[in-house]
Amino acid sequence: MPDTTDTITLDPRVADLLTRDAAGLVAAVVQQQDTGEVLMVGWMNDDALARTLTTGRVTFWSRSRQELWRKGDTSGHVQWVRSVSLDCDGDALLVQVDQVGAACHTGDRTCFEARPLAAVRGGPEPDRA
Repeated sequence: MPDTTDTITLDPRVADLLTRDAAGLVAAVVQQQDTGEVLMVGWMNDDALARTLTTGRVTFWSRSRQELWRKGDTSGHVQWVRSVSLDCDGDALLVQVDQVGAACHTGDRTCFEARPLAAVRGGPEPDRA
């Protein structure tokens, strides 16, 4: 768990850009920076985002435990921050990382590989030239 005794304040210019949900959170989509692979989705409050932006490690807000948690502190599966972007509505972040080990708590590389859903494919078929 990150040291929450350290005071880290989110830059007010960044805070003003955020559109938080009723719990004060924004969604954070985590992506492997070199492959584009989507690894997981977590939630950040202002403190978690401030820590992510200033420490080089991804920090989330745990909705179930109601506390900050830094990815990899207990598992060793660290996420090293490479970039952070805010979407056009201010309600979602794209956090590009270098992932060490599994991103999912189940031990899978990503949180999206274990349960694919059947879906009708739309749009034109890709060129097969």
